[in-house]
Amino acid sequence: MGVSRRTILQAATAAGAVGVLGAGQTALARPAAAASPPGDVVGKVTVGYQGWFACAGDGAPINGWWHWSRNWGQSPSAGNNAIVAWPDVRDYPATYRTAFGNLGNGQPATLFSSYDQSTVDVHFRWMKEYGIDTAALQRFNPTGGEGPTRDVMASRVRGAAESQGVKFYIMYDVSDWTGMQHDIKADWTAKMRAHTASPAYARQNGRPVVCIWGFGFNDGQRPFAPEPCLDVVNWFKAQGCYVIGGVPTWWRRGDRDSRPGFSGVYHAFDMLSPWLVGRIGNAADADHFHEVATVPDLAECAAHGIDYQPCVLPGGVTERQRAHGDFMWRQFWNMGRAGVPSVYISMFDEYNEGNQIAKTAESQEWIPAGSGLLGLDEDGTACSSDYYLRLTGDGGRMLKGLAPLTPVRPTPPLLGGDTVPPTAPGDLRVTATTDTSVSLAWTASTDNTGVTGYRIRRVTGGTATPIATAPANATAFTVTGLTAGAAHTFDVQALDAAGSVSEPSARVTATTGGSADVDLALNRPATASGSTQSYGPGNAVDGSPHTYWESANHAFPQWLQVDLGSVTGVRRIVLALPPAAAWATRSQTVTVQGGTDGSALTPLLGAAAYTFDPSTGNTATLTLPAGTATRHLRLVFTANTGWPAGQVAQLRVHGA
Repeated sequence: MGVSRRTILQAATAAGAVGVLGAGQTALARPAAAASPPGDVVGKVTVGYQGWFACAGDGAPINGWWHWSRNWGQSPSAGNNAIVAWPDVRDYPATYRTAFGNLGNGQPATLFSSYDQSTVDVHFRWMKEYGIDTAALQRFNPTGGEGPTRDVMASRVRGAAESQGVKFYIMYDVSDWTGMQHDIKADWTAKMRAHTASPAYARQNGRPVVCIWGFGFNDGQRPFAPEPCLDVVNWFKAQGCYVIGGVPTWWRRGDRDSRPGFSGVYHAFDMLSPWLVGRIGNAADADHFHEVATVPDLAECAAHGIDYQPCVLPGGVTERQRAHGDFMWRQFWNMGRAGVPSVYISMFDEYNEGNQIAKTAESQEWIPAGSGLLGLDEDGTACSSDYYLRLTGDGGRMLKGLAPLTPVRPTPPLLGGDTVPPTAPGDLRVTATTDTSVSLAWTASTDNTGVTGYRIRRVTGGTATPIATAPANATAFTVTGLTAGAAHTFDVQALDAAGSVSEPSARVTATTGGSADVDLALNRPATASGSTQSYGPGNAVDGSPHTYWESANHAFPQWLQVDLGSVTGVRRIVLALPPAAAWATRSQTVTVQGGTDGSALTPLLGAAAYTFDPSTGNTATLTLPAGTATRHLRLVFTANTGWPAGQVAQLRVHGA
């Protein structure tokens, strides 16, 4: 049976996790007490550093366009391309001409080589300038043809780290490394251990840091059994190393992306860094993982004396996940409110997957024409090429308690010139609806140089997507082509000539007409007999399956009530709990009452026990007698086998 949510929260509370602040509140982050004192990784911002790009003519032993093109023997081009984002190369002393067409501004398309010491110096200068503490140099199987180039890259990184005053350590990736158990020890002893003599080599608790990424992953690239993995971890610890484990997302549960039977391996590490790339893609995903992974992971680590270093992602450029920094900042905010002391940014220079924070082409002006690649302005917001470096620096300051803990991204996308964004549009409201349209109106924004337009965004699953732009003099817009009989949520942002974007307006939700099955309770006023912590009654009607109401504990009976706005026929009530595996199966005993004025309520449905099973969606349906008409619905809870309180993530009410 799965762990109950309450068990997780009790453990998290014991670990010192920070409670949730409201959207308008700020405070200094209070990092949780880590197992270790601050060092070169605990309490620090670390970036994953690939350092695996080479160009023909750069003198690298690999002698080709390493990782820039699919065929390394040929120059990168539109038809021979291994990257999904184009770097901004204006800061590099040396670059190499490619077979791509010219950039959108007419300049030749050139790329950097990681083999050049000047390139690595630039990267580590950026790290120093933008407040990044430590770089984890990725080291894959060094016994093949890439080995000599990777050996030199370790020396390049050492030199740059020493000159720029940034720490570094070796991070072994065991993917596709069949002789790993023997080879990794030999490589450390014969080659990599020598770099620990550098004053720039990261140390934690007085010991040189080594990371091993890939133990326990449930895939064919890392098929190792627990025994050889544990042997390697213990061997490095016997060498006097502080050992970090780059582990599966679901390491704590031992399922999904984690092989079973690895608990002993995971708990042998000094620090755990669960992988997150590909697991989340928007702010709603980030909030969900905060609850089901970050908070319980932190508690588990604290209980076992293990340090914790979760991932923070900028998001994929190609997948349009970045939302001009809002996605990444949401993760920093979630880490801060959980009390996470250390983070791993994935990655610094991963142009192959598009989740790099290093300087990136701002717009099509700086991208090869016809390449199909996207710039940082892909969602319509102009961003400087260093934006995600600046965002990382600000996030690190917040986590270290040097800046206010806030859910509102403080980093402007552009620097220089006009950096003042417009004020947020005010009083967003719905003025009319049809079966397929919603008409919106708002109060005009102000700006120091003038508003140039308004961006209308549709909000789905917590993610806001631009759908239209209104002119500067507009204070109204009608969204058309909508699904009939469905709830639609919107907000609006103001734009100015410098590319600055205001904070969004308040969100509004409207239901289009039509015969579809509408949720009559969505975003309606909700009250309750009581609630605990931040789990108020409004969570049950906000449309999100990941937020919920929880009543006062050990105080049955407890009730949850919603005002439908007018007397209407009601036939079905659907109750849901969060669809997370952390919620064990439970049943709740519920009575339904109703009335027209909110106070004189009469029974509509007698007390009955309803089962909530995560394997079948964690929902229960209550069917009322035909012809039931009411405005106010009250659910009275008298028992819960999973926790001594009433719990509802979604209260959905449907008509006859």
